[in-house]
Amino acid sequence: MLNLNDFIENSIKNIKNEIGNDKAIIALSGGIDSSVCSVLVKNAIGENLTAIFVDHGFLREGEADEVINLFKNRLNFKYIDASEEFLKGLKGVIDPEKKRKIIGKIFIDVFEREAEKIHSKFLVQGTIAPDWIESEGKIKSHHNLSLPGGMVLKVVEPIRELYKDEVRNIGRELSLPDNLVNRQPFPGPGLAVRIIGEITKEKLDIISKADYIVSEEVEKIGLNEDLWQYFAVLTDSKVTGVKGDQRDFGYLVVIRMVTSLDAMTAEVPDLPWNLIKAISKKITSEISEVTHVSLSISDKPPSTIEFA
Repeated sequence: MLNLNDFIENSIKNIKNEIGNDKAIIALSGGIDSSVCSVLVKNAIGENLTAIFVDHGFLREGEADEVINLFKNRLNFKYIDASEEFLKGLKGVIDPEKKRKIIGKIFIDVFEREAEKIHSKFLVQGTIAPDWIESEGKIKSHHNLSLPGGMVLKVVEPIRELYKDEVRNIGRELSLPDNLVNRQPFPGPGLAVRIIGEITKEKLDIISKADYIVSEEVEKIGLNEDLWQYFAVLTDSKVTGVKGDQRDFGYLVVIRMVTSLDAMTAEVPDLPWNLIKAISKKITSEISEVTHVSLSISDKPPSTIEFA
């Protein structure tokens, strides 16, 4: 069993030894992994750490403001809106693996530009064990591990050997807010991996609204306390529907809800049917481009939690 105090003490010592008196930047997403890393590194090197929050345009509704408000007074914090750069880089791309690698490359481009401005030699990432296990096992690449050759920055990964439940316990020990510690995992590429097919502004608008509806309805009845993740996926399929008294041809949205301990395995639990019906009705009535909603009932394995 992980000894929290020993891990924190040893991590801070190792970070000090690795970074020394140099400057470092951290890829801060606002999730528990990068947040725990930010506290550990701040305790190790103090003001020599700069937190870079890159808005790639694939965040959940209201998420950018939440991250800014949470960290702007806690760290040397910088917000960068790179949404146009990411969208341009992904234009016409359909393959999920290629999307992840492009996203990883653009992230590094942004971080290297910012690091050069402050003469930073190190990039801190919140990589955890499932990230590299899945990447090495060829299940799927993770954007933070699809790093380009010739990268100038040296990568520091303080929690690389931990699983999500252990990271949460470290976060509690470091007195991070409960709403952050218990926040459902959100992939680094964000909503980009919840859109099947080419990513467009129209599709981003649709998935953002659908994802918000799922979260709103799940949290309304308190089911979020029992779930690992709950979200919507926008497929590339279009199906016939009826809006008013007219034939319509719109997108199929899939609802995904799972329980898990560490994301290595996951199960779809028994779900309240009234909840599923309410989500479906709300999505199809409030998002004109959607005509059908379905529910994913596959566990991991054989499925992965995310669709892409």
